[in-house]
Amino acid sequence: MVKLAGTLVLVGAGKMGGAMLEGWLAGGADPARIVAMDPSPPPEMRELIARHDIRLNPDVAGITDAQVVIIAVKPQMMEEVLPRIAPLKSSKPLVLTVAAGKTIASYERHFGADAAVIRTIPNTPAAVGRGITAMASNPNVTPAQLALARTLLESVGEVVTVETEGMIDMVTAVSGSGPAYVFYLTECLAAAGEKIGLPKELATQLARATVAGSGELMRQSGTDAGVLRQNVTSPKGTTYEALQVLMAEDTGMGPLFEKAVAAALRRSRELAS
Repeated sequence: MVKLAGTLVLVGAGKMGGAMLEGWLAGGADPARIVAMDPSPPPEMRELIARHDIRLNPDVAGITDAQVVIIAVKPQMMEEVLPRIAPLKSSKPLVLTVAAGKTIASYERHFGADAAVIRTIPNTPAAVGRGITAMASNPNVTPAQLALARTLLESVGEVVTVETEGMIDMVTAVSGSGPAYVFYLTECLAAAGEKIGLPKELATQLARATVAGSGELMRQSGTDAGVLRQNVTSPKGTTYEALQVLMAEDTGMGPLFEKAVAAALRRSRELAS
């Protein structure tokens, strides 16, 4: 249950912001305590906002009871957006960002060194309520604010807390960018099926269903991925033969993923510097 004592200000009602807004409303949040700030929200979000009579783009100066400010805009827009909403700092709100590539310090520059800031990195499955979000906070965040942040983020999936802000870049490399890795795996599996003679549409259908179903099995069973792999691998069978290629010590998926995740981590650190 999402309970708000003051106003929740959502800055950015795009895919991620919109998914969270839908989750908060489904979780019982009072629409009268929500403000959306977005010059051009997508049509479906504009309709949702209008249907629930949520305030859209009111004068920031008129919001005197901001409890939490959720920042869900693209990183390249941040320096244009933050000065406009900085007056909200007079209410001493929790500043919770779901935008990639911006450090806690960058928000403190706009909201003050005493601002309570939580930096998070969600991933795209949040759009269907199956995301996972990692969060790191500065010392100004109270236990109550941390609990509120967790409740708000759980509206789109699982939530984990990391010990240091530096770990957010590591999380980005694994789960933040991870959906793209899975989508590419699906592409590769479909292309391989087509190459051995399957019709393209059938190969694509098989690959998508296999990846989606395997993920759901792993989620529902809670069984370790390695155990699940072993369970479907018969000694000297077809899966075993394929895994000899995929698990090759030097050329298999393991070394490739190590390189890919390391590259993503390096870029995440560059963007956050």
